Amino acid sequence: MAKKAAENTVTTEEKTAKTTKKATKTKTTTKKKTASKVKKAKKKLVIVESPAKANTIMKFLGKNYVVMASMGHVRDLPKSQLGVDLENDYEPKYITIRGKGELLSALRKEAKNADHVYLATDPDREGEAISWHLMTALNLDEEKTDRITFNEITKDAVEKSIKSARNIDMNLVDAQQARRVLDRIVGYPVSHLLWQKVKSRLSAGRVQSVALRMICEREDEIRNFIPEEYWTISAVVTDEDKNKFDAKLYGTTDAKIELKSKEDTDKVLNAIKDNDFVVKEIKRTEKNRKPYPPFTTSTLQQEASKYLNFTAQKTMMLAQQLYEGIEIKGNGTVGLVSYIRTDSVRISDEAYENASEYIKENLGEKYLPDERNIYKTKKNAQDAHEAIRPTYATMTPDKIKESLSNDQYKLYKLIWERFISSQMAPAVYESMTVTLENNGYLFRINASVIAFKGFLEVYNRVEETENIIKFPKIEENKKLSANKILPEQHFTQPPARYTDASLVKTLEELGIGRPSTYAPILATIIARNYVTKEKKAIFPTELGEIIDNILKEYFPDIVNVGFTAEMESELDKVEEGKEEWKKVIRDFYPHFGKELTNAMEKLEKIEIKDEETDVVCEKCGRNMVIKFGRYGKFLACPGYPECNNAKPYFEAVDAECPKCGGRILKKKSKKGRVYYGCEHNPECDFVSWDMPAKEKCPKCGSYMVEKGKNPVRLLCSNEKCGYTEEKKTNDEE
Repeated sequence: MAKKAAENTVTTEEKTAKTTKKATKTKTTTKKKTASKVKKAKKKLVIVESPAKANTIMKFLGKNYVVMASMGHVRDLPKSQLGVDLENDYEPKYITIRGKGELLSALRKEAKNADHVYLATDPDREGEAISWHLMTALNLDEEKTDRITFNEITKDAVEKSIKSARNIDMNLVDAQQARRVLDRIVGYPVSHLLWQKVKSRLSAGRVQSVALRMICEREDEIRNFIPEEYWTISAVVTDEDKNKFDAKLYGTTDAKIELKSKEDTDKVLNAIKDNDFVVKEIKRTEKNRKPYPPFTTSTLQQEASKYLNFTAQKTMMLAQQLYEGIEIKGNGTVGLVSYIRTDSVRISDEAYENASEYIKENLGEKYLPDERNIYKTKKNAQDAHEAIRPTYATMTPDKIKESLSNDQYKLYKLIWERFISSQMAPAVYESMTVTLENNGYLFRINASVIAFKGFLEVYNRVEETENIIKFPKIEENKKLSANKILPEQHFTQPPARYTDASLVKTLEELGIGRPSTYAPILATIIARNYVTKEKKAIFPTELGEIIDNILKEYFPDIVNVGFTAEMESELDKVEEGKEEWKKVIRDFYPHFGKELTNAMEKLEKIEIKDEETDVVCEKCGRNMVIKFGRYGKFLACPGYPECNNAKPYFEAVDAECPKCGGRILKKKSKKGRVYYGCEHNPECDFVSWDMPAKEKCPKCGSYMVEKGKNPVRLLCSNEKCGYTEEKKTNDEE
């Protein structure tokens, strides 16, 4: 019994040991399986361009995702050489951008450990190219790599993009490659030419050179402009109750007339004096003013310049911040606007419904149009994205004002108001035109009032609201007496210089550049000191005009507006898959290469010699010399570096100061604009934007100024005189 009990005990112990061993084994196996599962549960990697964008997206996707920024481009053509193999079918030679090695290593390591990689760079050509370069530089596995795009950085948009992931669009990549190679094979050799023939550290770009040409042409128009005289006649008329109305001459009972001289004006004045004005016709009309479409990149830059005084570059910097995401109190990080580089005025159905709902709830149904407002996108637009709009209609500017900087708030308010108003009913104006007759001459009184504000309730920045005049109480056939007759002399004005807004508008209208290029074009030519700005007006500098003249003579296609616009169309064809990208280069380069060779052979070096002057250096006694710097000519001591004295250079003009008889000097404002002033400044305050001439006006005795070229004309400086004559040549004198 004892033995049996012992055996039973052993058996029980063995069983316990076996059970424990089995349990331990099971536990270990479970641990291994769990560890295996943990190992397999890799995170997904999303790569964007900027840290701000990465932070916003990370908050949407959660812990199963890692979001990293590439900090823009990771590969490009080398800076130190052409980087395009002209002998091997224009094959580009891409290299890793200096300083990106460590970042690429971190991205490569994360991509290797990731279950899947999503390339989420911007939804345009450049963004597509960055994704392609990342794919190559990181040696990503095509099977586990996808391209995702979203028009706005919101939770829904990002999640939907992952569900509709796709392959990289090589048509977009090739369009960007074609642009980059074109810019390089033009910019690199032409810049080298300018270094050799003009001055070191000069450069020229393909599209920027066209913009410079436009600015220089406008300056030529202004310099050559000859004002033309014209007159207007206004009448202040009164009724029996002494109510006063302002009327303007329209024409005769037969046709509209223009008064070109005092003689024409006197003829009308003699005909109407001492006569009553009779109310011949009263016409009332109703006019609808449709709202403006939501913003494109171009119109946003134009309106921000016009109303906020922002440069194109500043506008895009702020818009990028709003797009990538702002920390909003109570809402976390929010991408406030849709993608900011677009030439489309189209909006999604969802965006339309959100706007309509907001308008209905906050303004009332009468502010909704009878039918949805649909706007036409321009013919040459890519129309790849929606218009620029707020991501949430309910997130009004004032509601989030405290979370935004002052400039962010101003720009967001502009975008929000423009978008909401674009989906509203038109404004309704009631207009009245009263036609008065006096001895065969017709005068008109125009007035209008707003019957219904419509979209102006939200977007009231339009000029239509500034000149509202109440309707006069007038009846037909009534006689009105003349209280005053006011003839006024005028002169036509030259075209205005470009501003940020008008230059961007013109570039877009001509089909030059694309939404992503407008701001960089202007920023580049300003940085190179080819143009300068005074208030909002853009002027070419002396250096800019030298460069423009060289390009115009030796590279006519490069500065030709039509040619550059056609090149943009060719790039669009590449994007659409209708053209092979290297064909664009093959068609362009042979002719350009001949122009380049011709310029290298025929363009003589522009010697800007150090011309000695009679100005004595007050520091060392040497005669100072004229040098040419990045801002133009200046005086410098030839004893440099022992003596580093320098000062502005003023060229004398063959004319006397009309105020004190001193010499007239050609000077430059702080912004680089040329003007003419007296040598005795500040004692004598004479200044002129136009070059004074030595001749005096034979009509009124005022000083004359030179205008135009081939032939040069002399124009009286007294605007009320208007005398002009052709300048005599030396032979004629």
